[in-house]
Amino acid sequence: MTGSEVPPSFRLAYVPGMTPTKWVRIWNERLAGVPLTLVAVTAAEAADALRHGDADAALLRLPVDRADLSAIPLYTETTVVVIPKDHVGAAVEELSVADLADEIVLHPLDDTLEWERPPGRPAFERPATTADAVELVAAGVGLLVVPQSLARLYHRKDLTYRPLTAPDEEPSAAGPESALSGPSVPGSRVALSWPEARTTDLVEEFIGIVRGRTVNSTRGPKKAPVAQEAAGRPTRGGGGAARGASAGGSKSGGTKSGGTKGGGPRSGARSGGAKGGARTGGGTGAGGGRSAKGAKGGRSTGGGKGSGRGTAKRGRPGRAS
Repeated sequence: MTGSEVPPSFRLAYVPGMTPTKWVRIWNERLAGVPLTLVAVTAAEAADALRHGDADAALLRLPVDRADLSAIPLYTETTVVVIPKDHVGAAVEELSVADLADEIVLHPLDDTLEWERPPGRPAFERPATTADAVELVAAGVGLLVVPQSLARLYHRKDLTYRPLTAPDEEPSAAGPESALSGPSVPGSRVALSWPEARTTDLVEEFIGIVRGRTVNSTRGPKKAPVAQEAAGRPTRGGGGAARGASAGGSKSGGTKSGGTKGGGPRSGARSGGAKGGARTGGGTGAGGGRSAKGAKGGRSTGGGKGSGRGTAKRGRPGRAS
């Protein structure tokens, strides 16, 4: 490597709440010679980090501008309500949007949830960040609705969280148009994103990892083909090919020879591509052997004693006529 060459590396940006540990471990196992560097960014900085070349790919929350960035949705997070442990909502397993109607619900400026209509009553001022909003919840100012990963990230001993559900819609006597409806609960969609113009081989490798491709998948590194065994394996499509032909002779292959009878040699060679092929044998007289085709259960002809001919099934010598 010359001084001007830069060794390959991969930079992965991630927003708060993301846990790329599993994928990083797989990367290090498969591409040990290519270091992966994690770059922590805020939700607002993630797209610009990709555009400016500060990261090769990023784990972020949708939406992203698809004009210049590609994205693969990975999963949708559960939406939860962060509440003090002594709040009445801590006594139930989940809360609905209707349960928050009289509560002050904080809506930070870096909120990642796309609300059609935020639940509860708005606070007098919006916190700058989610971390600031968590502090206000602990101070008893209000409640906070966030993706579950952020509730875990900013966990405090005096706080807890509960899943948030939408209210059931029950039609009234006036008809479906007057059904009781509240704001739906959006989920935070996590995605892997990268600049479309820089879809490199390393980006493709990481895409394969997050999608669960194995090393032996079509896009992953390919292993060298396993050599076929030389002996004991039939060749398909070769009706007349020898079965198990090896240098030293394998099972059902090679040459079988015997002693002499009446002064002439008795020998038989097994050949033929199918199991139970023909067996040819030289007689002791002037009538030379003539072999049949190598089909299963084939017939063979062999020279009998003297000049006569005989026939036999399954390779047995015929009786002289």
